[in-house]
Amino acid sequence: MGDLWGAIDDHIVRGRIFPVLMIMRDQFGDTIHDAIDRFASRYEYLREVRPDDFTKSREGYGRRFYS
Repeated sequence: MGDLWGAIDDHIVRGRIFPVLMIMRDQFGDTIHDAIDRFASRYEYLREVRPDDFTKSREGYGRRFYS
């Protein structure tokens, strides 16, 4: 499971939201709403533990993302 979270975390840090949601739906059986909630929790966690890895501000993260 560590490799899975590593891949998810890399996508989150890079702002690749759609792949994260698809992985979460596939690997955890999440509904889209559950995947969004899981994503949000992981995003907040990563902002705390790896703040320097993000190249976009909180305000800029997710801009121009349309699902």
